[in-house]
Amino acid sequence: MAGRLGGRLSGRLSGKNRYVSKEAQVSAPRTRNRWGEGERLRGEILAAASRLLSELDGEDGLTIRGVARTAGIAPASIYQHFTDRAALVAGLTDHEFARLHTAMEAAEDRVDSGDVVGRVRAMLHASCRFAMDNPGHYRLMTANGPPRTAPGVRQAGPLADVIDLLVAGFARCAAAGVALRVPAERAAVIAFVGAHGRVALFQNSAKHADADSVMSFVDEFVSLVFA
Repeated sequence: MAGRLGGRLSGRLSGKNRYVSKEAQVSAPRTRNRWGEGERLRGEILAAASRLLSELDGEDGLTIRGVARTAGIAPASIYQHFTDRAALVAGLTDHEFARLHTAMEAAEDRVDSGDVVGRVRAMLHASCRFAMDNPGHYRLMTANGPPRTAPGVRQAGPLADVIDLLVAGFARCAAAGVALRVPAERAAVIAFVGAHGRVALFQNSAKHADADSVMSFVDEFVSLVFA
């Protein structure tokens, strides 16, 4: 009898211990990410959102749960980095502008440093290719235009950073003796807006004209900026 009693008591204690362990596991705080893991997960979330956007007609279909499925994580993991869908979309916009910025820099670097005009054209070509290859992303990036600023205050943000690449490119042209009809800052805005408008026509065309025609237009348009 003592053996049976001891066995029952042992079983009850074991069950209680299992219960306590389970409760402790539920209430235990989440282990913090090691250094760099949180930022890496944020990047993976944005990359997943970018891939998902490629499959959608527009950003209206972009949801927290959809991005979580694409990334292979729980929706709660996204909320650790983005408070809501609006914050995720804003983060994705910055992510796509960073991709465009990198593509333009890489295109410029592939052209000989002495060909200052060719380097500007290469950056504009890269921006057009990005827009044509990623129409949904580009619409998201340019949907609201540049942020409003007070008169006389220089605009800031990812779009301004992209245009600054062109400003620097046109400034190098002027420094190399290639005369401009307008200051470098104005030339950059004119060139970017012209390229943006031509890409918009391309994307809205039912026939989707040859992409080479877009590049030819950009080259002709840029030539008008030079004296």
